[in-house]
Amino acid sequence: MGLFRGFVFLLVLCLLHQSNTSFIKLNNNGFEDIVIVIDPSVPEDEKIIEQIEDMVTTASTYLFEATEKRFFFKNVSILIPENWKENPQYKRPKHENHKHVVEFCNEKTHNQEAPSLQNIKCNFRSTWEVISNSEDFKNTIPMVTPPPPPVFSLLKISQRIVCLVLDKSGSMGGKDRLNRMNQAAKHFLLQTVENGSWVGMVHFDSTATIVNKLIQIKSSDERNTLMAGLPTYPLGGTSICSGIKYAFQVIGELHSQLDGSEVLLLTDGEDNTASSCIDEVKQSGAIVHFIALGRAADEAVIEMSKITGGSHFYVSDEAQNNGLIDAFGALTSGNTDLSQKSLQLESKGLTLNSNAWMNDTVIIDSTVGKDTFFLITWNSLPPSISLWDPSGTIMENFTVDATSKMAYLSIPGTAKVGTWAYNLQAKANPETLTITVTSRAANSSVPPITVNAKMNKDVNSFPSPMIVYAEILQGYVPVLGANVTAFIESQNGHTEVLELLDNGAGADSFKNDGVYSRYFTAYTENGRYSLKVRAHGGANTARLKLRPPLNRAAYIPGWVVNGEIEANPPRPEIDEDTQTTLEDFSRTASGGAFVVSQVPSLPLPDQYPPSQITDLDATVHEDKIILTWTAPGDNFDVGKVQRYIIRISASILDLRDSFDDALQVNTTDLSPKEANSKESFAFKPENISEENATHIFIAIKSIDKSNLTSKVSNIAQVTLFIPQANPDDIDPTPTPTPTPTPDKSHNSGVNISTLVLSVIGSVVIVNFILSTTI
Repeated sequence: MGLFRGFVFLLVLCLLHQSNTSFIKLNNNGFEDIVIVIDPSVPEDEKIIEQIEDMVTTASTYLFEATEKRFFFKNVSILIPENWKENPQYKRPKHENHKHVVEFCNEKTHNQEAPSLQNIKCNFRSTWEVISNSEDFKNTIPMVTPPPPPVFSLLKISQRIVCLVLDKSGSMGGKDRLNRMNQAAKHFLLQTVENGSWVGMVHFDSTATIVNKLIQIKSSDERNTLMAGLPTYPLGGTSICSGIKYAFQVIGELHSQLDGSEVLLLTDGEDNTASSCIDEVKQSGAIVHFIALGRAADEAVIEMSKITGGSHFYVSDEAQNNGLIDAFGALTSGNTDLSQKSLQLESKGLTLNSNAWMNDTVIIDSTVGKDTFFLITWNSLPPSISLWDPSGTIMENFTVDATSKMAYLSIPGTAKVGTWAYNLQAKANPETLTITVTSRAANSSVPPITVNAKMNKDVNSFPSPMIVYAEILQGYVPVLGANVTAFIESQNGHTEVLELLDNGAGADSFKNDGVYSRYFTAYTENGRYSLKVRAHGGANTARLKLRPPLNRAAYIPGWVVNGEIEANPPRPEIDEDTQTTLEDFSRTASGGAFVVSQVPSLPLPDQYPPSQITDLDATVHEDKIILTWTAPGDNFDVGKVQRYIIRISASILDLRDSFDDALQVNTTDLSPKEANSKESFAFKPENISEENATHIFIAIKSIDKSNLTSKVSNIAQVTLFIPQANPDDIDPTPTPTPTPTPDKSHNSGVNISTLVLSVIGSVVIVNFILSTTI
């Protein structure tokens, strides 16, 4: 029963969250297009399918009753691994892939003072309050009759089918665009696309041409055949729909159904007819990935990628940023086993003067090393290239492709683990050099370290802030302590650099969950922006071991019952072995593109307050309460706030709803630190009635230099236990009581013999699924 209730609560909150990457929709009270994925590592067992169907069917009934006859699960697809045997019931998936209670408590039954994650993340609201405030709930009415059982579809992963649709119009002749496209396409064909995939190619300008029908990649021969078909001369106008329709024709010759096939479209031009084929694209079942090269690339294609579940990338003409190779390199299969995916270890570039050097190192850790591939590109003359493995042996036999201005080297077998060094010397003035290093998992039984990056929204309007996310995992285990940097490039080539943090403060919802985050507000213009993330793990990096789930609530040392203290069992000890030190590693990842509008002329007005403090914590030292928290910034989590306001109350709801009316603590001696620093402040509780037990709730607001105010922080609860004297132990002879020395920051204090604190909602570690739910 508990499993079903948990499943319903988890899934319904995901459904009501309206994720911008989800295809789930509500139709006549029923949720459609729900996808449940069976991991490829799960051994084949058809009973699993039956058990999933039984669980979802039962959960649908519970959901219907718990939501007062409003919601149920209508259509559910189960995605079956490619390595399971064929079955006539299994259909080919479209956009589905691995990437992507009889009643709930309400405002009357919900415990707002409980030390639960629900209270912390949902502002003390009950589950029912959260659900009933969703748009889906407001737009539906209860059903009169019971809902039908869910309809299940069984989808089986099949071999990848992808058609490159490449723009060779006249505008591709400028700024070295055609050559850069060919460099990136060759890297895709040589290294990124997986063995067993079917690949075709279409060129387009004013019209379209089929260059290669689908060819299955089995060896280097097929890859070389496809590379030979890349365009060599730019000419003509731009007809995007012609290219897409020819791609559908290429794919249709192998499969009458286009479901799940991929179209990789690159264009740099506008086409006022592009919107004419959006409906055809939507109905096709194919996935369209869009790489926009330059600021004039047609925006109508963004809609195509969005409605089909494809990726969208923006690439500027700043060749040293290596955007084209990054975009093509990110387009690995969404359904292949992780051990078969090409992972990017390094991607960087520089514009140099003649004879200047580009020197650095690349780390190959033990989780990768198979099919390791080094790619060097230039825009004028071939550079001098030197590469050494960790033992100091120089690597020779680079293949030089003078036509495409690139050189590459594939390391046979498994590359040596350690630090590889390279020296590149420019031979032209100026010269732009780039280096890209990719590899695959060294062992199929050991998951490699991966980085996935994205923004919280694909489309945004000023002044709404955005959040950058980068998730670092080894398999399903979060990697902690990494140095993670985001590079956000605008259309004019300006790059904003942000350090991403996994500290549970500011934009980061949960500490130590492997998701590194930061607010982005440094808009410079309207239009497209691109995201790239670089992660590096050093000696202090650790990863969490798998272990049984722990209670996520804060520890409470005791409660007061009828005036008596009843102690809880001691807090469970945390096993220090839950973290294991990792070796050095490096990864880069493209996070795709996003579009921003309504940005005013620079300089931008200050519209961003400090971020909400979410990790307020408290300890005790003698007779003082010591607060700690992570400092917010002047603009969310960047900069430094002007001052703090700390208030206390005996009522958690009064503090939440009427913060400005609560008792204020003197913070004259508190000087704010830079964002993401650790703050600490001690004070004596004042005006507290000397009863056996007194509950104090504490919260903070932050004020910036423009007098913008943050939201109220998470609320910490402190319980003061004051032992009462036994009348038989009182000496009848009066004893002089010394006048207490007042604290210099406060008007009065209370003499507390024993002070026991319990802090509610201070530091919470939560698993990834619950993070996604909230």
